[in-house]
Amino acid sequence: MLYRIGRAIFRVLFALMFRLRAIGTENIPTHGAVVLCGNHTSLWDPPVLGTPLKRKVHFMAKAELFDIPVLGTIISKVGAFPVKRGGVSKESIRLAIQLLKDGNMMGVFPEGTRSNAGGMGKKGAASLALKAGATVVPVAIVGSYSLFRRMTIVYGKPLDLSAYASGSSEDLELATETIMQEIRRLHAAYSKG
Repeated sequence: MLYRIGRAIFRVLFALMFRLRAIGTENIPTHGAVVLCGNHTSLWDPPVLGTPLKRKVHFMAKAELFDIPVLGTIISKVGAFPVKRGGVSKESIRLAIQLLKDGNMMGVFPEGTRSNAGGMGKKGAASLALKAGATVVPVAIVGSYSLFRRMTIVYGKPLDLSAYASGSSEDLELATETIMQEIRRLHAAYSKG
């Protein structure tokens, strides 16, 4: 309930503040495990990633956020769960895999941090998706979050990562690069228009 209310509020806010336009929402599977993999440039990225969609999106969030009064309660209720700074705990990974195996959708930013924007992807997103048998959908967030300037979020077609199903370190690197290449391609294609 809180998630739906928050999503409705953010839809209005983002439409007014950033003229948010969503492209490719039809590429999101209507059921089953999905990992949305997006580029990461702002603290606004998680709500922007999930706001245009009908399905609930779960996120890992810095553990420190859960210690902030009110905010910690809200983000827990809308589907976020804590991850410790400096590495993802086994407990967080188990929870993420279980959420996916239960048919939920997760939002992940393979770049890891905002300071790595446009950089190398980390293997966690590919690893989660392959372990849970989840569909991977690349997402490009295009724009600078400047007030009243157009922001665009592009949901690409699901990626076929079956060639990397072994989950070996080399395959995870190749799967991650496949994801990152598609995010960069979508970003470049929609940055022009």
